[in-house]
Amino acid sequence: MTPDIDHQIAVFRRGADELLVESELRAKLARGKPLNIKEGFDPTRPDLHLGHTVQFNKLRQLQDLGHHVVFLVGDFTTLIGDPTGRNVTRPPLSVEEVAANAKTYTDQAFLILDREKTEVAFNSKWLGALGSDGMIRLAAKYTVARMLERDDFAKRYAAGQPIAIHEFLYPLAQGYDSVALQTDVELGGTDQKFNLLVGRELQRHYGQEPQIILTLPLLEGLDGVNKMSKSLDNYVGITESPSSMYGKLMSISDPLMWRYYELLSFRPQDEIAALRRACDEGRNPREAKAMLAQEIVARFHSKNAADAAQAEFDARFRQHALPESMPEVTLRVDGAGMPIAQVARQSGIVDSTSEALRLIAQRGLKVDGDIVADKTRVIQKGATVVVQAGKRRFARVTVK
Repeated sequence: MTPDIDHQIAVFRRGADELLVESELRAKLARGKPLNIKEGFDPTRPDLHLGHTVQFNKLRQLQDLGHHVVFLVGDFTTLIGDPTGRNVTRPPLSVEEVAANAKTYTDQAFLILDREKTEVAFNSKWLGALGSDGMIRLAAKYTVARMLERDDFAKRYAAGQPIAIHEFLYPLAQGYDSVALQTDVELGGTDQKFNLLVGRELQRHYGQEPQIILTLPLLEGLDGVNKMSKSLDNYVGITESPSSMYGKLMSISDPLMWRYYELLSFRPQDEIAALRRACDEGRNPREAKAMLAQEIVARFHSKNAADAAQAEFDARFRQHALPESMPEVTLRVDGAGMPIAQVARQSGIVDSTSEALRLIAQRGLKVDGDIVADKTRVIQKGATVVVQAGKRRFARVTVK
């Protein structure tokens, strides 16, 4: 086991959830040839957020090790509709919608991937060529019993909810992608594990060496609880303005910051560990958060844009006529966070939650200099914020 292989394994494992099977990966790496690594992306939406880039980041790290990366656009599988995590059948998109989304996906992916070292493939090339007879032969290689081992199918079947026959074709189609590309390693989110395992089994059926599976965690959104999602409005879009990206990243809780460092930062792990120790020993976590926000904004815009976003943020928040001293309050919660009206009351800047709600309606309550417009806003556990009622009542609040 050469140090080079150990180093590569460490890169594969960084931020990953599972690596199946490490001994097989070591054997592939020992041959000294670039591995054929792919990940498929179904263009179901026109644009991407930071949650999508966890996989792109890993692909870029593996590119930098010298491996061949295939960015697979699932233009055929999108027409089927991925049933992963669904409790109802998802309506497929039109051909025109898929084509438009695919163009946006590839453009945005190259903000991270090395365009010159990336092969872009479309699975309609081989799945469309299968035809009905080929699809029937492919379906014969897997049983209904095995399909029903999949968690979302099993739950829907037990609950008497309908499962359309075409949904069974999705894992088979994704698995056949690995056969067509003779994949050595396939990446996917933790929710894709079943589909990735189907790929291993189909490769065996077709006389190929089974692929290695690398699953990556799903990134929590700004709320620190739910998966990053536009529908939950807890996302950071990679085409957002520099100031918007920077401000959103500065709003995350301190514990969530380290999760983002793990999954989004390109800094060496030992550097991140040293930064975390320094914060544990008294360094202001806000400085570490600013470093992370700058790194991410620079990646999708430029270093100059990141510097400008930081300067704008500092002008709005750190230099926002805050008093030199203010009460320091620690509030403890049992759940994931505390509603802003309760934070205002318990910090002492208002006398009651009804007063806080009235101030919100009058646009007189602020968090870190921003007017609170949503009375249901929650300050996440682990966050430290400056809350302000009116012009003169301030408190620096830590929610634990």
